[in-house]
This record gives sequence, C-alpha cells and structure tokens, in this order.
Amino acid sequence: MDISYANSRIRRICTDDKAARKELGKSGARILETRLSQMRGARCLEDLRMLPGNWHELKGDRKGQLACSLLGRNRLIFTPADNPRPTKPDGGLDWSRVTAVENIEIEDYH
Repeated sequence: MDISYANSRIRRICTDDKAARKELGKSGARILETRLSQMRGARCLEDLRMLPGNWHELKGDRKGQLACSLLGRNRLIFTPADNPRPTKPDGGLDWSRVTAVENIEIEDYH
C-alpha cells in the first residue's frame, strides 16, 4: 500500500526513529514502526482489518478517517488517499479497493 503524509511533522515522526522515540517513547516508536510495516506490506486496507492494531473507521466529526492503535490510548489516524475514494454501493468505504493512505496525525482522541 502507498503511504503519504499530511504534513512534515507526521512524516518526521513516521520516518525518523529518533523523532518517533522523542514523541512516543521507545515502546510507542516500536509499535508505530510495526503499524507502518503492516501498512507497507498490505496490498489494500482490507489486508489490515484482522491484523493486530484494531484497524477501524472513525465516526462523528472524524467520519472519513480511520485509525489503528498504538501504545496506550494513542492512535495513528489516516485517510484513504485513493482518488476517487473507493466506495461500496451503499456508500460505505470499500476497504478492498483502498490501496493508498495518508497519515494525518497521532493522538489520543478519546
């Protein structure tokens, strides 16, 4: 799966181990790298659904975004980057056709 980044801050955290450790701690950085590795190894978003990390769609004011668990309550938040956005006939996201994502932030949104 193709991965892009919404801004330089999230790109730095996701691509620079030192920045990730500073932001998330050693364990958090290790889990982030695992999630990114899972993304890179996936053919499409559907491949991630059953992997560890609680990959899920968000609701409410975050509708259209997805997340996976990091350490504690932190989540890696991302959006499908395919254009046009792959949808099913009912309008829901077609996970099997999402082949690109944009990581937008890491936070505890709870």
